Amino acid sequence: MTMTIDKCFETRDLTELAFSFAPVGLVVTENRVIRECNQTFAEMFGYAREELHDSTFAILYPTQEEFANIRTRGIQELRESNQYWDERVMMRQSGDMFWCRVRGHTFTPDDPLQRAVWSFADISDARPYQALTRREREVFSLLAEGLTSKEIAIKLGMSNRTVEVHRGKLLKKFGASNTASLFQSLGAIGTRHIYSASDGTVR
Repeated sequence: MTMTIDKCFETRDLTELAFSFAPVGLVVTENRVIRECNQTFAEMFGYAREELHDSTFAILYPTQEEFANIRTRGIQELRESNQYWDERVMMRQSGDMFWCRVRGHTFTPDDPLQRAVWSFADISDARPYQALTRREREVFSLLAEGLTSKEIAIKLGMSNRTVEVHRGKLLKKFGASNTASLFQSLGAIGTRHIYSASDGTVR
């Protein structure tokens, strides 16, 4: 900062101070490109602040597929209320995956991702990352929609037994005793606010 903290308080020029030192990551985007971010956001992902300027958000996702798939999430909510939130898996520069709580506000509701501001909170202490295979993700997603194992088996073209095997692995990974507690282990939030990344393994 060009001004000292004391000077900012003396002059009540606190906007830059609040942005730079907020305890959550803040980022201003234009068409999913990072135009500005604060130090907390940069440190959360393991980058220097200037390294992220004018970089696409794609570098912060586990895969290009995840970056593409999440694009349409929340678009309708942003159009209707200018606000959106979810919890998703992101990737640090080191390659480590971690859970984030993401909240967004758009300045352009007709085209929500054109210009927006987002906050990112690292929630990995409360929710350690558990790698899920593609099939585990698919089963998890359909369980979240309320489908039975039989319905999931038909939808995915696999046996009911195989679905139960994947369900059992999910319960074990999240230390849950049943499907209800599985979702409770993910923060007891609505499943439409959960976006989990896969580790790329196909089974």
